Amino acid sequence: MTIHHLNCFTCSAYYPRSLQTGALCLLVETDRGLLLVDTGPGLADYVRIPLMMQAMRVVTKMPIDADEAAVRRVTRLGYDAADVHDIVLTHMHFDHCGGLPDLPNARVHVHRREFEAFSGPPHTLLDLAYVRRHLAHNPDVVLYDDTGERWFDFAAIRLPVEPRMWLVPLFGHTRGHCGVVIETPAGWHFHVGGAAPINFSKAVPDNVTRLMVGPHAARLRTFRAAHPEILMTTGHMPLSFFEADAN
Repeated sequence: MTIHHLNCFTCSAYYPRSLQTGALCLLVETDRGLLLVDTGPGLADYVRIPLMMQAMRVVTKMPIDADEAAVRRVTRLGYDAADVHDIVLTHMHFDHCGGLPDLPNARVHVHRREFEAFSGPPHTLLDLAYVRRHLAHNPDVVLYDDTGERWFDFAAIRLPVEPRMWLVPLFGHTRGHCGVVIETPAGWHFHVGGAAPINFSKAVPDNVTRLMVGPHAARLRTFRAAHPEILMTTGHMPLSFFEADAN
């Protein structure tokens, strides 16, 4: 079993300069073929740049490089894009689901609350990061609700793939945001998506962190400290993380 860590959207802060980051997408080998956790922006987003992406360009450094799109990352690894049978979404902001149209035959797995937030009218500023055309190709969408299952002390929803995977509801960054847990031969991988700041950084004040990523950052940091054996990643990771993974 292999999990590839793909940088599907470089977006670095002007300040603090230490926040040189990429959007982390996971490419997982499963019994059904390849599975992606999140997609980054899609090829069309580099031609018709979403409003929120344009706004982010004002305050961050972006190469605006379509070669970072997930479909191109996948093919450069030697796979065929058609081998991606499933896409699991932590949430549906443009930088996490914009690549769906590039992989039109993949089943899309997402929490029902997130799908409803994406489909409904905006309620918060962050809802402006939803781009309706990302579902215009009408993919097969599988919706999930809470089941009462637990992973450690987190609510968890089992996904119908092997290796074993769960959605972990971490609502707050968006109304239906979820983390994703993957059981690997080396142990657990807990990808918390946008529920914690970049690599769990404390560079941003707590009140700003709560506003941007929701209420779970402190709990996730505590869990990470208590379980150093679990690999935990966030939706945006330092560029050095991807460089180390490539070596």
